[in-house]
Amino acid sequence: MQNTKDDVKRLEEEFKNCQKILTALGDETRQHLLLIMMMEGECNGNRVIEIAKQTNLSRPAVSHHMQILKDAGIVKTRKEGTYVYYYLEPETTKLESLIRLFKDVKTFMENVPDRSGDGF
Repeated sequence: MQNTKDDVKRLEEEFKNCQKILTALGDETRQHLLLIMMMEGECNGNRVIEIAKQTNLSRPAVSHHMQILKDAGIVKTRKEGTYVYYYLEPETTKLESLIRLFKDVKTFMENVPDRSGDGF
């Protein structure tokens, strides 16, 4: 079965919908921050200063990266007075979109005609 123009349009739309999360997860520093939060973070969240202490990043740099992760729907924040706590987003709708995108890319690639020259 070959891919159609509708398949290409659908895939293009999925890429657009996943752009923020792909950008957020594509950065090595943000990957590191997420791993710190997963492995060493408090369940009720961490402040930027706490995260910065575990890295070689400044507080403004951590804050910047955490905002990108928040905008992508990977982390959330909660305020207690003047403190802002970051925690992992428990709802996985953004990750489900990413998983669906990769599955659709795989299916699309499986339906590309053989161009290796071996089939001739």
